[in-house]
Amino acid sequence: MNPFKKIGLVGYGSWATALLKLLTHSNRSVYWHIPKQEDIDYFIENHRNPRYLSEIEFDTEKIKVSADINEIAKNSEVIYFVVPSAFLDIFTDDLKVDISKKLIVSGIKGIIPSTNLLFSDHFNVKFNIPTENISVIAGPSHSEEISKGLLTYLTISSDNLYNAETVANQLECNFVRTFITDDVYGIEYTAVLKNIYALAAGICQGLGYGDNFIAVLISNAITETERFVSTVAPKERNIYSSAYFGDLLATAYSKYSRNRTFGMMIGKGYSVKAAKLELNMIAEGYYATESFFKINSQFNIFMPILEAVYNILYFNKPASFEIKLLTHKIR
Repeated sequence: MNPFKKIGLVGYGSWATALLKLLTHSNRSVYWHIPKQEDIDYFIENHRNPRYLSEIEFDTEKIKVSADINEIAKNSEVIYFVVPSAFLDIFTDDLKVDISKKLIVSGIKGIIPSTNLLFSDHFNVKFNIPTENISVIAGPSHSEEISKGLLTYLTISSDNLYNAETVANQLECNFVRTFITDDVYGIEYTAVLKNIYALAAGICQGLGYGDNFIAVLISNAITETERFVSTVAPKERNIYSSAYFGDLLATAYSKYSRNRTFGMMIGKGYSVKAAKLELNMIAEGYYATESFFKINSQFNIFMPILEAVYNILYFNKPASFEIKLLTHKIR
C-alpha cells in the first residue's frame, strides 16, 4: 500500500503549475504553497494561476492553498519542491516542520548557488532527509506542452525505486508516460548542465551561427556532459537516452526554452542585467554556469563550452570572440 497520499507542492512558476495539473488530474487533492495572499485570492476566485500558464483552469475544491509553508509541510506526506534553485533558501528559510520522514520530490533543474550542491545533497544536509526519500523529476519536458496535454515522457530517479515508482504513479496520466531509474546524480547533473548548453546554443544563434554549427555544438555538449558525469558520478548509464540527451535537445532547440532565449539576447548584444530584466523569468543556466565552473576547478575536466559561457557571462568577454575560440576546440 502506498503510504504517500497527502501531496504538497511548493512552487508557483510555470513548471510547478504544470505539475499541479498532473497531480490533480486523477482526482487527487494537493496542498499548494502560494507566497502572496493576493495571488491566493485570485486563484480561489478565478481558478487560475494569474502569473503562469493562466490558460489552465483548476478545480479549486481539489486544492488547498496556503501562504504558510509550514501548513503545507504539516499536512503532506510527499512534498514537491518546484522553485528556482537560486531562491530555494528563501522559500525554505521559514520551514520549521520536521520533514525528515517525508518523501521529497525535486522539480528543480538547477544547482543551489549558496552551496554548489545538487538538490538531493542540499536537502540531505540541510533537512536531514535520507537520500532514499528524495526523488528527482527529469524531462525532456516543457511546462507549456504539458499545459496543452501534449504527449510527454518523464523520468523519476531515486535511490529507492519504490519511492520513484510512487512519484511516477502520481504524475502519469493519459498524456504523460513515466520511467524510473536509480541514477539520481546523473539525472540531476545532466538536467542542470543542459541549461548551460541551451544558453550556449542561444548565444550562437544570436550571433548568427546556423543550424550546422549548432548541431556540432550540441553534439559536443552531450560529450562534455558525459565526461563530467562519468568523472563526478561514475555509474553505468546510457547518456544518449531521452532522460539525458533528450532533455538537452528539448532545452537547446525549443522555442519555450528560457535558457536558449536568454542566450540569444546575450548573443545579440544584451548585457546580462538587461537580458535578465527583459526575460522576466529565471534562466537556471546563468546561475549553474558559475557553480559548475567552480565545481570543475576541482576536477579539471575538459569542458570548453562551459568555459566559454562562463567567460561571456561572468568575465564580460565578447561573445563573438569566445565562440570563435570555441569553434577551434570542438569538432
